[in-house]
Amino acid sequence: MRYFDYLREDEEEKMFYLLPKDFSRDDSLDILSYGLGATLYVPAVNGNISNYIINRKIEGLVSMVICLEDAIGDNVVKRAQENLLMHLRNINDKLKEGIIDYESIPLLFIRVRNPKHLKHIIELLGENINLITGFVFPKFSSHNGYEFFNIIESFKYKELYGMPILETKEILYKDSRYDELEKVRIILGDYRKRVLNIRVGATDFCSSFGIRRPYDKSIYDVNIISDCLLDILNYFIREEENYVISGPVWEYFSSMKNRKDSKFIRGLINEAYMDKINGFMGKTVIHPSHIMPVQSTLIVKKEEYLDALNIIKNNNGTTGVLKSEFGNKMNEIKPHLNWANKVIKKSNIYGVFNGEEDYESFLKRKL
Repeated sequence: MRYFDYLREDEEEKMFYLLPKDFSRDDSLDILSYGLGATLYVPAVNGNISNYIINRKIEGLVSMVICLEDAIGDNVVKRAQENLLMHLRNINDKLKEGIIDYESIPLLFIRVRNPKHLKHIIELLGENINLITGFVFPKFSSHNGYEFFNIIESFKYKELYGMPILETKEILYKDSRYDELEKVRIILGDYRKRVLNIRVGATDFCSSFGIRRPYDKSIYDVNIISDCLLDILNYFIREEENYVISGPVWEYFSSMKNRKDSKFIRGLINEAYMDKINGFMGKTVIHPSHIMPVQSTLIVKKEEYLDALNIIKNNNGTTGVLKSEFGNKMNEIKPHLNWANKVIKKSNIYGVFNGEEDYESFLKRKL
C-alpha cells in the first residue's frame, strides 16, 4: 500500500519532492505505528464494509477500525458481530478469486468491548483473522490492561497488535491521573512489541464534564481536556518511551457532496495541525471526508526534511550546531536528533512536499 496513490502522475510531480514509499502490513512495528494516518472508525453494523474495501470506495483509506463498542447500541452486538463476520468472509472470498490482492486491503482493526469480548471475537473470527492487524482496547486501564494484552500474546497463529484507548476517569481526573498513567506505562512496557499505537478518547473525556467543543474550536481550546492530553503525551512520547499516539477524533462533518464546506474542514485542519505540533501522529476520524485533510497535514515539508537529513548526516561527533540549508534557523545535532529521526520516518511513509507546497495547496487542488 502507498499513501496518495490515487494522484495522477502529473499531480505527484507537482506536489512531491519525495514520493511516499510502499509499505506492507507485514512491515515492522516501527513502520506500521507511523503508517496509520487518518484511521477511519466504522460501526460494525455498517452494511458497506466489504464494499468499501473490495471496490476501493473510499479514497485514501489506509487504516480502518470496525467498532463493536460505543459506535453500536448495546442491544445489537450479536447482529453487529454477524455483520462483521459476513463482510470479512466476503473479502476473503474475493481474495481467493483473485478479484483483489492482499496489499490492496487497508490495515484492519476491531474495537472490542472488554477482554472477555476480545477472546470471544478471536474465536469467532476463525481463519478470517488473517485480515486483522490488531484490536483496539477501549477504556484501557491498570485494571484490564494485562488481561487485554495477555489474550493477544497467547494467540499462536498470527502476530496481533493492540491499540489501547486512554479514556477512563482515572486518567482524566487530576487526583488519580499520575498514579494511573504510571501503572499503564508499566503494562505497556511489558508488552512493548505488541503496542502498535496509543489512542485517546477526548469525547469520553468531554462527556465526564458535560462539555463539547464547537466546530470552530479545537480540543486544545478546551483547557480541562487539553491538560489531560498533554500529560498523556508527556508520559508516552518522551524519548525514553517513544510511543506513537494518535490524535483525538473530530466529530463534525459535512456531506461528501459538499466537501468544500469550509467551516468543518477548516476546524478539522486546525486541530490536525495542532495535533502535529503537540506530538500526536495521525488521527482518529469518523467520516471519509476527513481522511484527505488529515493526511495532507502528515506530508513533510521540504525544509523540515532537508533539515532532518542534515542533522542526521552531521551526527558524527565533530559538529554541535550548524546553520540550516535555508539559512533561517540553527540545527543543534543532539537536541534536534530525535525530531530529525521522526521526520525521516514520516517522510518515508507520507512523502515530502515539493518547494513551497504544503497541506493548504494540496487541499486546494484536491477538495
